Amino acid sequence: MAQNIQRLNPPELGDPSHYGFTNIVLVPAHQTLVFIAGQGGMNQQGNSTDFDSQLSQAFTNLRAALVAVGATPEQVVKITVLSVDHDARKQELISAARNAMWPGDIKPASTLIPVPRLAGEGMLFEIDAMVAIPTPEER
Repeated sequence: MAQNIQRLNPPELGDPSHYGFTNIVLVPAHQTLVFIAGQGGMNQQGNSTDFDSQLSQAFTNLRAALVAVGATPEQVVKITVLSVDHDARKQELISAARNAMWPGDIKPASTLIPVPRLAGEGMLFEIDAMVAIPTPEER
């Protein structure tokens, strides 16, 4: 039987769970690590023009990437979030989106980086992920 991924929030670091993440995630041996490239707000028709729509689409795209590798949100161990012209309103929206994808105590570690611009013209939000899934012999 596979060992469980551990999520830790030592008192010295505080509890960031209301923001939708965990301070420390420990991945046991015999896990396959999957690295998902940054997912933005682009759908098959292109980028939405507003932050809210791009945020929603980026999380939809991340879910699709997880399905493609046979993973679930609970197996995401680390995310990096990039937010153009970040402010308190965007922080609230990002926290709500993280909490919707990772309710309860099973949250990934997270880094949020405010940026002036992303790679694609008009991109306002991007999220990448590291995922730990049991190897076939551990499932």
